[in-house]
Amino acid sequence: MDGYIRVLRITPHGEQVIALHIPSGQLFGMAKALGKDTYPATAMTAAESLTPSWPMRLWDEFSTTYDGFATETYRTVGVRMDELNNRIVEMATQHVEQRVACALLRLINQTGRKVSNGIEIDFPITRQDLSEMTGTTLHTVSRLLSGWQKQGMVESGRKRIVVCDPHQLVMLSG
Repeated sequence: MDGYIRVLRITPHGEQVIALHIPSGQLFGMAKALGKDTYPATAMTAAESLTPSWPMRLWDEFSTTYDGFATETYRTVGVRMDELNNRIVEMATQHVEQRVACALLRLINQTGRKVSNGIEIDFPITRQDLSEMTGTTLHTVSRLLSGWQKQGMVESGRKRIVVCDPHQLVMLSG
């Protein structure tokens, strides 16, 4: 209902990967829609959140009783599949600078809020979070953000990123 959810996967080697961020107003934990009993990732709040929940055993009843529940669920699954497919293509075909630019653009499109100097990602986000989202190292993300900050494209601070020049990020994203 309010806030942001960060969806994490842990690799067999114990590395954490941020699969996606879910803004308020969207369903999450839809294991039944994927034909599973449990969701194959962990959901954590990325910012203070208000989240209603119900037992999975009610899924079938909700799907038949409430008009639009199943339709909205499958629409959400489709949107997420499209996003994940785009991310797979990014990982396979883009240089790291492009992937980080795409990730920032995706976040400001999903959660951005206008501030005096640009568009701020509206939940706490770290450079480590960005590295996990883009399949790169913390060092690389730090180097990129520092360079982009010197160029006036972004401002970053403790768990805060403002995109000051979105057009330039679009150009970098390819």
